[in-house]
Amino acid sequence: MLLQNKIDFKAIITVENANPNGDPLNSNMPRTTIDGYGEISDVCIKRKIRNRLLDMGENIFIQSDDKNVDGYSSLRERADSNPKLREELNKGKNADKDVFAKIACSEWIDVRSFGQVFAFKGSELSLGIRGPVSVHPAFSVDPVDVSSLQITKSVNSESGASGKSSDTMGMKHRIDFGVYILKGSINVQLAEKTGFSVEDAEKIKEALKTLFVNDASSARPEGSMNIYKLYWWTHNNKTGQYNTKKVHDSIIVAKKEGIVTPKSIDDYDIIENRLDCLKLDIYECV
Repeated sequence: MLLQNKIDFKAIITVENANPNGDPLNSNMPRTTIDGYGEISDVCIKRKIRNRLLDMGENIFIQSDDKNVDGYSSLRERADSNPKLREELNKGKNADKDVFAKIACSEWIDVRSFGQVFAFKGSELSLGIRGPVSVHPAFSVDPVDVSSLQITKSVNSESGASGKSSDTMGMKHRIDFGVYILKGSINVQLAEKTGFSVEDAEKIKEALKTLFVNDASSARPEGSMNIYKLYWWTHNNKTGQYNTKKVHDSIIVAKKEGIVTPKSIDDYDIIENRLDCLKLDIYECV
């Protein structure tokens, strides 16, 4: 069933001794704003949502190398794997863009959720699809402390007379503790265009609730990042009873009085203001 009600959502993320989103242009240090607040990019968040949807058995168009489940080495190969889509691609400028979009949206949940630009080298077809699910970058409630430690990597990376290479020095960076806020919305008008359904919304919700499952790495050890709570608002119409900012701002997360350096989520007050006649589901995910 196609989505008929606007949805807003907000999640509280806890980070403990982990690098939630490294910046490759800054020695992979945790992303921070100029004011020192931690940041997780919207691209990073959508990557994790896609990974969770893959784990749930959904077809995903944008797959990362470590989550490649169909063996295709490029987006063009994945698009060509659908005979109807390949037929439209081969038409170039004469392709029916509406037909192309409909096929792509029905095939891949991330395309009908987040949208996608289809512009392949050697093809005259260029098409942009706008998706109904929008995700903000996640920012920490307070400035974060970044710890850096030097590590030693002992690896025989090259052959030599002794058969052993010298140890290599490196750096590892992490957030000691931080509480991040993730926000997003689902637009009904765009959902109607991509075929995004109520069932798809439930899958996005489940992906958000379990965002860091199967996401462990040396930078994010198992259990170091968690969704503490997920707030899911369902409006009673297509455009929404309240504007999205008012909905998101109805949940307030702030340090408790007297706390200087928070060490856990218990050092924060969470104030949940319910808006009149607006359906709110709260999921405690830990």
